[in-house]
Amino acid sequence: MTHGKMVVGLVMAVLVVLGVQAPTAQAQEKATLKGHTSFVWSVAWSPDGKTLASASADGMVRLWDPATGKEKAALKEKATLEKLERDIHSVAWSPDGKTLALESAGYTVKLRNSAAGKEKATLKGHTDSVVSVAWSPDGKTLASGSWDKTVKQWDAATGKDKATLKGHTQHVLSVSFSPDGQTLASGSWDGTVKLWDPATGKEKATLTGHTRGVESVSWSPDGKTLASGSEDSTVKLWEAATGKERTTLKGHKSNVLCVAWGPDGKTLASGSWDHTIKLWDVAAGNELATLKGHTNEVFSVAWSPDGKTLASGSTDKTVKLWDVRRRK
Repeated sequence: MTHGKMVVGLVMAVLVVLGVQAPTAQAQEKATLKGHTSFVWSVAWSPDGKTLASASADGMVRLWDPATGKEKAALKEKATLEKLERDIHSVAWSPDGKTLALESAGYTVKLRNSAAGKEKATLKGHTDSVVSVAWSPDGKTLASGSWDKTVKQWDAATGKDKATLKGHTQHVLSVSFSPDGQTLASGSWDGTVKLWDPATGKEKATLTGHTRGVESVSWSPDGKTLASGSEDSTVKLWEAATGKERTTLKGHKSNVLCVAWGPDGKTLASGSWDHTIKLWDVAAGNELATLKGHTNEVFSVAWSPDGKTLASGSTDKTVKLWDVRRRK
């Protein structure tokens, strides 16, 4: 045994004696998907796991084959007088996989056929940039969060504005439906997370505790816990039923820009301004691994439906795929 291995062994032994769980071995990078010419803001898996979508500041949504890493299609958005930069901040698949929702130019949301890429509808009503979109579990409603400080709910079939949820005092940066569709969560630059009743549009609770803006919110698969990532460099876990804070996960060195639960409900991923992705053991509140490879901020993370692969999008203009199967 080399001196280095002896030192590592002694450190691990001390951690065990002290009851401290050390992070597991780092997850392995599987592939880097290149093609975007500007920042990658959002990544999303199709429900069947056979396609990955990425949205970028280059005005493109690219569809990738995760098995081969090859690009399958590219959907282009045009700039408008209201939005010259063409940024697409968010993309989301409908539960049936047939429709892509994406933030588009002119403060709108567009629905596009995922197979042909043809536009199905343009949802107009926001008065500033839309930066987050999310589908209800039944696919009948789409939610959007905007810099205009509001959340809107849209009828996915007709494209009509069903409700405007007002209460945040700063930009709404993230929206997410609970798995049962009974609660809509929103995170804002005002440092709060709000829970809404989608049926009535009324606010159910305001979760406070972050000291800076909330960049991302994500529900656990069982709907009992909500995770929030903040510019205060922390991830917080909240009890959905009571609104009480369960725990705070600390480890990132800068803003937490995105959070996403693994399908097993045991693991949470977070991406940060510090260029890293962290995997967390939710029950223990411990860090499992730090994924390093991006050379700039990580703005989006998304788990494959089978939980074996994590996708990440970064301002380094790339999408990365990681093998995140938990080590025994």
